[in-house]
Amino acid sequence: MLKHLSAALHRLPRRLLSSSPRTVTRVSSLPLGRRMELAAVRCLPGEPKLTISFCLDGNNKHMLRDQDEAVGKALVRISNNLVKGQGKAKKSKKNKGQQPSEAAEPTVVKLFYEGGEVADSVLNSEAWQDGAVLQVGEVKYSVQRNAPTFTNAELPVSLLAGFPVCPNLEVEFGNLQDCEFTWFKETHPETSPESAAEASAQDGGWTEVGCGRVHVPSTQDIGRRLKLRCTPKGGGRSGLVKELISGGAVEAGPGVCTFDNRHMYTIKEAEWPSVRVMSYNILADVYAQTELSKTVLYPYCAPYALQLDYRLNLIKKELAGYNADIMCLQEVDKGVFIDSLTPTLDAFGLDGVFKVKEKQHEGLATFYRRSKFKLLSQHDIMLSEALTSDPIHSELLERLSTNSTLKEKILQRSTTLQVSVLEDLNKPGRKVCVANTHLYWHPKGGNVRLVQMGVALKHLGHVISEVAPGAPLIFCGDFNSVPTSGVFQLLSEAVVPQQHADWDSSGLEDSCRMELLSAFPPLQSACGQPAYTNYVGGFHGCLDYIFIQQDSMKVEQVIPLPSHQEVTTYEALPSVAHPSDHIALVCDLRWNPSEL
Repeated sequence: MLKHLSAALHRLPRRLLSSSPRTVTRVSSLPLGRRMELAAVRCLPGEPKLTISFCLDGNNKHMLRDQDEAVGKALVRISNNLVKGQGKAKKSKKNKGQQPSEAAEPTVVKLFYEGGEVADSVLNSEAWQDGAVLQVGEVKYSVQRNAPTFTNAELPVSLLAGFPVCPNLEVEFGNLQDCEFTWFKETHPETSPESAAEASAQDGGWTEVGCGRVHVPSTQDIGRRLKLRCTPKGGGRSGLVKELISGGAVEAGPGVCTFDNRHMYTIKEAEWPSVRVMSYNILADVYAQTELSKTVLYPYCAPYALQLDYRLNLIKKELAGYNADIMCLQEVDKGVFIDSLTPTLDAFGLDGVFKVKEKQHEGLATFYRRSKFKLLSQHDIMLSEALTSDPIHSELLERLSTNSTLKEKILQRSTTLQVSVLEDLNKPGRKVCVANTHLYWHPKGGNVRLVQMGVALKHLGHVISEVAPGAPLIFCGDFNSVPTSGVFQLLSEAVVPQQHADWDSSGLEDSCRMELLSAFPPLQSACGQPAYTNYVGGFHGCLDYIFIQQDSMKVEQVIPLPSHQEVTTYEALPSVAHPSDHIALVCDLRWNPSEL
């Protein structure tokens, strides 16, 4: 026996073995079939600290230690922290009138590697190796260094029956697509936190209801909270399990929404060579929550239906149900893009990019299906900045300079243009240029929008000629321009004359008449000219478009807009059944045979 022990110790890295005269302790084997718990250690070169995480008696323990500290000190600190925790528990019992137990002995905490106890003098950075074993009292943990770990994990605040629930997750050293998810609902309806806790203690409190990254609660779940158990994974490794419990219970949904019938046309993804494209102004929260919105613009909308948490339920269900390959969104709050849209749409197979407006908290987002497209490059600009800094706009800037008032008005705008060059993975080498914008909103700003569109088209023509020669253009957005506007004429006819009324839209003092030419041949409005894409109490009209080049793509299907009855069920938009004052445009485009 001693001969075998000596041979085993001889194979251990000498720097990890205990050099003290005490007897080397061996790790006893676990009972057959019992799985060792996991201790995750995050330790990266160049960082001064490492993190040790494990679960003991149902409580998560996290410890931050110096990498160049002796491991013996870290183990003593773990033991001391456990003693402190026991002291707090005793104090709590005493306050509740219970008899506290006798003072417990300090918990023995040791670290082993390949069977031998690690010397106290070994530095943390070397001691915590893959395959090491941490012993805390009678519990043993298998150490994983830089195991897959959730660095962020949250459930949405608002849960509605029939609407997808997708956690906001970020994983380090792993891959979200590999992670495992199990969903539970409360066995008993939530009446109060105390009664819910009592019920949980009696029968476990939770019933498994599904798996997968996205869960859609049913009407039977109303009044019950949800719990998500998620295991981070990546490269064949698993990390510490994370459990999330919703802050509130599932609530009843609004019933039929304006987009439910539309989803009947988009149950399946478009099949190549077709591409489903969507453009949608989702109404930024920074605008929905103003006093003007609540009292003047949308006084008919129930206050709770203007709340972001509520609207996000509708937005996420609507977007997911279209199964679009390319989504161009406007008025996207930065926080909404990061915390809600990105994790939700990632779960449905889409990646996204964001362009925030200068001095604003909202901007433009373009999502694309990663199984069909690859992002090659981005060429976003702020239109006013490009007008004055890029030589390709020098002629337009010179003509505009004849009216300093209009020029100054244009230069004050933070309007942006988001430009993404994508590669079609079904035909490598073929590219498409996707543009997304939200032009100046003022009813008397037709002249400003004309100049903005002139800059946008010039920039797009330059991008395509320089980085994607021959690539077709898909131009989406809220153009704040009706079909009789100069902007629509410039796009659809490739020229707007100096006589167009929009040049005088804000009065003769701001007039700057000129003939404006497009950098492209006439473009086609893929969804035509609907009666309206924006419907509020005091206005309705067609402001949103998806423009395409007819020589490269043709329209295969336009998803019908909601009926007028659906739109006006609650007077106007937004409403309890519709999250925005705009309506999404969705169409299936098909590459022309010559492009296949």
